[in-house]
Amino acid sequence: MPLFQTSILTLLTIIAFASNSLLCRLALKKTSIDPATFTSIRLLSGALVLSLLVLLSIGFKSKRRIKRINIEGNWWSAFALFIYALCFSLAYVGLPTASGALILFGAVQACMILAGIWRGERLRGGQIFGLLLACGGLVVLMLPGLEAPALTDALLMMAAGCAWGIYSLRGQSGGNPIHATAGNFIRCVPLSLLMWAGMALLTSNQVHYDQAGVLYAIASGALASGAGYALWYSVLPYLSATTAASVQLSVPVIAAFGGIIFLQEALSPRLLLTSVAILAGIALVILGHRKSQS
Repeated sequence: MPLFQTSILTLLTIIAFASNSLLCRLALKKTSIDPATFTSIRLLSGALVLSLLVLLSIGFKSKRRIKRINIEGNWWSAFALFIYALCFSLAYVGLPTASGALILFGAVQACMILAGIWRGERLRGGQIFGLLLACGGLVVLMLPGLEAPALTDALLMMAAGCAWGIYSLRGQSGGNPIHATAGNFIRCVPLSLLMWAGMALLTSNQVHYDQAGVLYAIASGALASGAGYALWYSVLPYLSATTAASVQLSVPVIAAFGGIIFLQEALSPRLLLTSVAILAGIALVILGHRKSQS
């Protein structure tokens, strides 16, 4: 793949990932849709788009191959994906876009780093400093104060990040990543529908939606999630491991600017400083890890 094409696809992928935070926050702040309905529509539309992409990639002629869509992936990974999507939506009821994206990214990376340590990976001095810097930034961000996010919302987003980290770790086992992602999204559909039906029966006044909210949820599932993951997996073989990890550092930054532009959210000094600390700390850990492998 030419360098220019790789760069454009990578940029589109990162924008898609950042758009998930913006679309969810827009829907839950500006429309009447509830988190459960948003999650269900997001997962359903993501499953449809990914299934279509898999069908297009393997062709429609072989029925035997088409059955692979339901085989790849597994229920444990699907459950982690479902928990991520649900907690993500619940957290963005109250969290600003930038804070939510930053907490999510920090929790995902912390989960991945701790899993590496559990497996026996050793951190160098610079990596230890980076880990402490990132953790310190996250703690300062969540300290009580006028600019601090609500604790419940922040904990929900941390849970979403941990669930996504577990999903990512389980996805390292090999196989076709797009097919596995499609299979996991498909498995999430009955989970999300059961959750939505349960909420509709138990708390009917809490389940609501409007046209704009539904469109935001479809865009999040079909474009930012389904098409975004497909783009990422298509460009990933052409990126070095360090580049792939490093470009993801821009996701919270793009989400923050999206929140400022589309939701008039303020970028406070506290959020700015903690963002620099968290992202710089994670960058030190990632770069140190790649250097130790070279």
